[in-house]
Amino acid sequence: MGSILRQKKVSFLNSLLCSLGVVCGWGIVAPTAQAAESITIQLGPFEQKIQVDDLEDFAKNGKLPKELQVFSSFLTPQVKEVLNQRLQLNPEFADNFIDGLAKTPQGQRLISSLGGIIPGSTAQSLKDTLNLTARRFNGLTVLGFVRSYPGENITVDATKAIGLSLELNANNLQSQAFAALLERELPKNDIISLPRNINPGRRGNEQVQLTSFTFQDRQRNRTIPVDIYSTTGTTQQPLVVISHGFGANRRHLQYLAQHLASYGFTVAALEHPGSNAVAVNRVTNSSSDLSKLISAKEFIDRPQDVSFLLNEFSKLNLQPGQLQNKLNTDNVTVVGHSLGGYTALALAGGKLDLDSLRKFCKNSLLFGEAPGDWLQCAAVELKDSDIRTLLQDKRIKGAIVLNPLVGNLFGRKGLENINTPVLMLASSDDALTPALKHQFAPFTELRGNKYLITAIGGTHLSVSDPTYQTADITNIVKERRGAETNNLRQLVSGVSLAFIKQQTDEAKTYQPFLTPAYAKSLSTTQLPLRLVSELPGNLKKWAEFAAN
Repeated sequence: MGSILRQKKVSFLNSLLCSLGVVCGWGIVAPTAQAAESITIQLGPFEQKIQVDDLEDFAKNGKLPKELQVFSSFLTPQVKEVLNQRLQLNPEFADNFIDGLAKTPQGQRLISSLGGIIPGSTAQSLKDTLNLTARRFNGLTVLGFVRSYPGENITVDATKAIGLSLELNANNLQSQAFAALLERELPKNDIISLPRNINPGRRGNEQVQLTSFTFQDRQRNRTIPVDIYSTTGTTQQPLVVISHGFGANRRHLQYLAQHLASYGFTVAALEHPGSNAVAVNRVTNSSSDLSKLISAKEFIDRPQDVSFLLNEFSKLNLQPGQLQNKLNTDNVTVVGHSLGGYTALALAGGKLDLDSLRKFCKNSLLFGEAPGDWLQCAAVELKDSDIRTLLQDKRIKGAIVLNPLVGNLFGRKGLENINTPVLMLASSDDALTPALKHQFAPFTELRGNKYLITAIGGTHLSVSDPTYQTADITNIVKERRGAETNNLRQLVSGVSLAFIKQQTDEAKTYQPFLTPAYAKSLSTTQLPLRLVSELPGNLKKWAEFAAN
């Protein structure tokens, strides 16, 4: 995906405007008593003053006044689109948003970057301006920022503005501010009282064997490779199925498969032929549009891959061989990462809402949005008749969704249909599927038993197997992986085990590991970890507001 982004030639002024507004969310605003009237752009020896009124006129009608003709190669229709974007903020949360953002490393780096872009500014003056903008205009806008900045003119060093990256998009910044407040809001003095004779994050005692199969679904013309991790002897424990993310493969969560199997579970990690690494790499050379890198039908095919596999397993379970009586297809937990998280939620009963998705993709999908927001829009090509196909599989008794791609796929009410327990992971620095929109807000919509792990400082691939080699398509932003995220993978392994054990007669024994205390026991100052079954009241309101 790095090559894709390089193909997108973003003008320096476009980056500049995004940078000034903190996010790509803009709107036309009325001047205030402290309104800056002009912006002086410095680019090496080149210097040009732009009147804010002229920028506002351009944003309204797209016509360039004489004073802006020098910028005709930069002030494109895409920039006009950017100028009319706005990151809407409920006034009730505006101060919390800026305060929370300023406490994150990303927010501190952002304010520092803005300080370099605007010579003579200070961290405090920038923070004060952001706060003032958010309160005055119920959101963050580039022109609102200008109108709130003290002085009649703002001088901008364009060379330092160029290149502020994707990770500064609106949803990602909101997610970081939200997670920072989540860390602060939860009690820190709770007494950790966990069973001393059990450590669910440590590998179990069973010897694990790996067997690979390839199944052919002739009806849908799909070839589905599967790795099955199993132990000796029969088992009536739940079957675990792992669904990988966009552009990945069945080895992406190999450590988790090995871990669960070492406790006697049979784990099947399948590969989705329409969205695995091979399929995605095949189309990247022909399109740089993220919404075109995957077929709309893949949003239907993925859940059906799992259901097809369970049908095949039910036959295999009865046949003599090493897997006989080890494939309990009547009690299945699906684990999914990213697009695999969508897959798991659809299987658990989530209902696609094409009307909501089409509205978002037509009216609200703007330049600078996260890749996950673009990727979901591939599904708008589905027909209403396509989603009448029942994606829910009643054999699914639980869903573990790690950094799931949710966004607008299920609308506002599509997740309310899920009655099975759900364990969700959100990472505050996930620039691919930003947590507020793709995890925190959807979590509030779930109505059954649910648990939310938050990795404060974690990224989209922090939970992946350390040995897994990421493809270019997923390697577009800086990721925290390897040794620095060991504690997160240990927590995910332990909580996943405890979550699945709730479907067995050992439920009570493992229940303590589905509590905030267990997450706190593995939390570090470098990567704080939290586990809740419900968001605190004020943050729940924020998440619900973000979902609208």
